[in-house]
Amino acid sequence: MSLKHKAFTGLIWSIIQNSGTQIFSLIIFLLLARLLTPETFGLVALANVFLAFMRIFLDQGFAKALIQRENLEPEHLDAAFWSQVGCGILLTIITFFAADSVAEVFDQPKLILILQSLSLIFIINSLSRVHDALLCRDFVFRVIAMRSLLATIISGIVGITMAFAGYGVWSLVALNLTAELVSLIVIWGTVDWRPKLRFSFKHFQDLYSFGIYLLAFKFIKFFDKRADNLLIGYFLGEVALGYYAIAYRILEVMTQLLVKTVDKVALPTFSRLQTEPERFRQLFYQTTQFTSLIAFPTFLGVIVFAPELIVTLFGKQWIPATGAMQILAVEGILLAVSLFHKSVFMSMGKPSWTVKISLLNATVNLVACLIAVRWGIIAVALAYVISSYLVFPVSQWAVNKLIKIPGKIYLRQFVVPLISSAIMVGVILLFKYFLSETLDPRLLTIVGTSIGALVYALCVRILAPKIFEQLWGFATAIISGKKQTAW
Repeated sequence: MSLKHKAFTGLIWSIIQNSGTQIFSLIIFLLLARLLTPETFGLVALANVFLAFMRIFLDQGFAKALIQRENLEPEHLDAAFWSQVGCGILLTIITFFAADSVAEVFDQPKLILILQSLSLIFIINSLSRVHDALLCRDFVFRVIAMRSLLATIISGIVGITMAFAGYGVWSLVALNLTAELVSLIVIWGTVDWRPKLRFSFKHFQDLYSFGIYLLAFKFIKFFDKRADNLLIGYFLGEVALGYYAIAYRILEVMTQLLVKTVDKVALPTFSRLQTEPERFRQLFYQTTQFTSLIAFPTFLGVIVFAPELIVTLFGKQWIPATGAMQILAVEGILLAVSLFHKSVFMSMGKPSWTVKISLLNATVNLVACLIAVRWGIIAVALAYVISSYLVFPVSQWAVNKLIKIPGKIYLRQFVVPLISSAIMVGVILLFKYFLSETLDPRLLTIVGTSIGALVYALCVRILAPKIFEQLWGFATAIISGKKQTAW
């Protein structure tokens, strides 16, 4: 099977995984948001801040190293597996006994049992990371998709059932643990590889030399992506964090659903083309334009319809999250533009570049959020977005330098998505201006979204007929399951 066919097949299954998982996840999330309080979501969000920090040390960058490495030997797999299992056990023990101190820092005694229960995630997750890397390396995204869907559905059933029964925060704890257990069972049942009782320090060093940069990147990325949650939880409390968590969750779901689908296939595909610079550049242009065509109108639509979406999807008790949701949606547009930067650095063997840029972004973000937190969650969201936009030119300059991208050609990829999205937003605003007082928020959202989608598609069709045909062919290929060659 050719690399192009492997990449396309992997992309199809990655789309199925992300779309299916995120749709089910969103439905579950919406139901839980109506059953649970902002305080409950805030408590779990606080716990997740600490768990996310500890999770940095679990992978050690080995999964990405296994995917990127051209010559992979069985000893590499064993070294990665046993080091991660040992790390998982150690992190579970540390989290269990550190729960008291973490709860004291945030002045939340309820966090103790929550953290101690969720500490089991590290052991469970460590047992499947090598298997997952093998599936990604070989483009076997079908198994990954089925695993994610099953884990999401089964854990969702458990969480919703417990929420209906009145278990409150423990419904979210059970949901997380169930998802990890189901993922582990499925992946061990479908992947033939099994670890052997051996450990090669030489092969460990091979992986470590690449993975150490990813470990540093993840450490820095934690403060970049979690500084806002950490500061809100510490200074503003669990209720404010609950509202912010809802707003951020929407951004997260939309990002996973719309743009990170392609990113999952990007690293193994880019890695195979690292010795073919022209094909590498063309793939970078195409993937960047593809994600922009999808992400630009979607995130701009979220900004316009945020008030109606919050009331319709979550209920009136979550209205305070509206402003933060609109501001964070602006971040989604930048994510589409910069999504493949990390994959470019990794595939070209420059993980240190990722670390340096992430360090800059994390520093700016931390300082900005620290200054803004006194004015509430909207100010924090604004600081978070502004800091990302300030650092973006540095990251883009590094990509241009590495793979020799002409600025004009790169910027050309965004012309059609930007113009079409701007026209779409203008039409939607006119629609809302004349009908917002007469239509129910739900009907307003449905009709307005439909009109916006039609206007956007028409604009793309007029401005760039070839791109429209490629998108149409891609969508048809996904539905029919056939190989698409135009894109």
